[in-house]
Amino acid sequence: MNLLVDADACPVVRIIEKVAKEYGIKVILFVDTSHRMESDYSEVVTVSKGMDAVDFAVIQRGKKGDLVVTQDYGVAAMALGKGLLALHQSGKQYTNENIDQMMFERHLAKKARRSSSHYHGKGPKKRTKEDDEHFEIALRRLLEENKKSQLHQ
Repeated sequence: MNLLVDADACPVVRIIEKVAKEYGIKVILFVDTSHRMESDYSEVVTVSKGMDAVDFAVIQRGKKGDLVVTQDYGVAAMALGKGLLALHQSGKQYTNENIDQMMFERHLAKKARRSSSHYHGKGPKKRTKEDDEHFEIALRRLLEENKKSQLHQ
């Protein structure tokens, strides 16, 4: 298993690297050329700046059983379709059971934004220490489940 991270503006990269080191798992961080990222642990893949360039690079590189960390529902949907695991930076796991609903809600929100010049969404709330803890717990749970399933194969 590898951890593939849609790392443009990802607030949990350091948590991912810390946990991955403990489990001995390779981390690959994907960024576009408008971001500069260095890591002592992870492989950093820089792709050309372009719409969805990072997204497609993540999916292209992923192999069945890898874990993708992304806040993008579209990337998560593609990951699930390819047999990858997918985790939001909030700690919510994307699954085949919840991705359709999440995509539909995203569609409705986008439609509302387009239809009203007066629509002003709140935007994301400020990230808290509890958010980071929740993500780390979810990441460890997924890695433990993967470790157990590997032992039973």
